[in-house]
Amino acid sequence: MATEEPLLSGMAAGSKHGGGEEESLVWTEVKRQLHLAGPLVPGYLLQYVVQLMSLMFVGHLGELELAGASVATSFATVTGFSLLGGMATSLETLCGQAFGAKQHHLLGVYKQRAMLVLVLVSVPVVAMWGYTGEILLWFGQDPEIAAAAAGYIRGLIPALLVNGPLNCHVRFLQAQNAVVPVMLGSGATALAHLPVCWLLVRALGLGSAGAALGIAVSYAANLCFLALYVRLSPRCRSTWTGFSREAFRGIPAFFRLAVPSAMMVCIEWWSFELLVLLSGLLPDPKLEAAVLSICINTITLAFMVPLGLGGATSTRVSNELGAGRPQAARLAAWVVVLLSLMVAAVGGLVMVLVRNLWGYAYSSDERVVKYIARMLPLLAVSFMFDCVQGVLSGAIRGCGRQKVGASINLASYYLVAIPLGYFFAFGCHVGGMGLWFGLLCGLVVQTILLIYITLCTNWNKEVRACYGVDAFDLVVFFLASEFISLSSGIEGEG
Repeated sequence: MATEEPLLSGMAAGSKHGGGEEESLVWTEVKRQLHLAGPLVPGYLLQYVVQLMSLMFVGHLGELELAGASVATSFATVTGFSLLGGMATSLETLCGQAFGAKQHHLLGVYKQRAMLVLVLVSVPVVAMWGYTGEILLWFGQDPEIAAAAAGYIRGLIPALLVNGPLNCHVRFLQAQNAVVPVMLGSGATALAHLPVCWLLVRALGLGSAGAALGIAVSYAANLCFLALYVRLSPRCRSTWTGFSREAFRGIPAFFRLAVPSAMMVCIEWWSFELLVLLSGLLPDPKLEAAVLSICINTITLAFMVPLGLGGATSTRVSNELGAGRPQAARLAAWVVVLLSLMVAAVGGLVMVLVRNLWGYAYSSDERVVKYIARMLPLLAVSFMFDCVQGVLSGAIRGCGRQKVGASINLASYYLVAIPLGYFFAFGCHVGGMGLWFGLLCGLVVQTILLIYITLCTNWNKEVRACYGVDAFDLVVFFLASEFISLSSGIEGEG
């Protein structure tokens, strides 16, 4: 088998390492993880900031406009952006393992295939967005807010169409460790988004629709920057060889990985949004919904750090599995857990220290500020488990075990978090804090299950299994490379 030689050599090398060499390997892996995560964290953070900037501009237009834009953003995330982003994470498996196996041409094929599929998936989502107002009214939303949300989400349609290809480019570059361009593209986009929003919202007078269109303009600029880098950079010369008909083959196989990848992301996002809906049923719905929304926004902002670490983990694990080095993949998975614990400690400490001030960043209402101060210690504990599950989810993606990850998320959030949150909030009359405590219980269960799955992982088996991902492509290119090597050897002997 193709992987037998590196597999055996990796195992043999692992048995020969002494204590000093093991420490050296761990430190080397830490530097590799930080080298990847360092640019990815600000890259993901700045992409998230683009939507926040548009909401800030809308907030100055009026309370109704802000409410409509907030509801539209939530609806768009649940039904569109999380779906496309989740499907795009399948490239972390496909491209990462192909890059590790030195099948560089496959990265370009996978990227094209993913872009094609994500654009096709966007079509029914856009059709559904056309009925956003009616859907929100059906869920009992205020008619004025529903109408404002429908107008804002129409402006987001171009952003959705650009978001799929943009996510594919990010994962394509991430898989080959080219993460600095991702950070630079996101940074330039975030800086340019301010004048873009001012031009569309203020100068041209497009209002909230202009703020939504600004997101599309910024995403398109980021996509153009990354596409030019892929086309012109020598680093991508072997991974991008132009458009290929191979992208139209293997689409069903791609869906088999992309669907559970999307479910891993969507199941988690939907549970957070469901908590916000449940908060509207509490005795003081405006206060509870406002506080819970601020808490979700806060932990989402903080989660950009473990998200970057998780992306680095996925890249390292998939690269090492593709290269046939199971022990290196195992080391990458566990080293990042230690890094995540350090991040969790720092992030949790910051949340506790700023608990009495953080609420003022969102509201001048003393009730909101005091409520947030009580919630932040609970958020700090949640962040610790969120960090660990975030990086272990990256290891799951690197192995291509998204079905396992989706099953764990489904059980954790919908069998534990939501039922317990409902019980604490309405049965024990704890309010929004009870909803969040239920979420914390779900995070604990999710983290324990992911640790158990990682502990029980047979890394040698994962190396062999990685060649089953789009196996036809890998086998064809492997046989071709072996034939070329054999031909060169015969010519050399001759």
